[in-house]
Amino acid sequence: MTIANGEKWIDKETKGLSEAAMDIDLTLSADTIRLLAQKARAVASSLQDTFEDGHEGDVEFDADSLEQSHGHDGLAEEENDDLSDEELRELIEDLNVDEAAELVAISWIGRGDFEAEDFQQAVDEARDRAAGSTATYLLGMPLLADHLEAGLDALDL
Repeated sequence: MTIANGEKWIDKETKGLSEAAMDIDLTLSADTIRLLAQKARAVASSLQDTFEDGHEGDVEFDADSLEQSHGHDGLAEEENDDLSDEELRELIEDLNVDEAAELVAISWIGRGDFEAEDFQQAVDEARDRAAGSTATYLLGMPLLADHLEAGLDALDL
């Protein structure tokens, strides 16, 4: 059903949705959340198992030739892989209380725990339930990047 508004016709349902989206005033920009989602996706992809099923423990090498041909630089390679995880963890930990609560709320909306219309309730609950590290909590979500992106989409951000 539509109503006249001057010369324009406005769908009541569409108007309600756009007003709900406009009521959301984030302290954390949508672009920053997308960046965090991108980094979370990179971290998740670096944790993928590269072994074929059943071959995790199958290592063949000649102990005598290992010293001569081994070019591993100790933990340097492994530390380099953890930079994305460490960087993402630091970015999340640097958020203030309001930003962290919004990020958690958006992930909850994306996961389906809350509806987009209940954004403020989700933020309030995230703030109330905050205990410990926000980064540890969020990085414990296997599909964090997907949840953040779905949350932004649900909020039309």
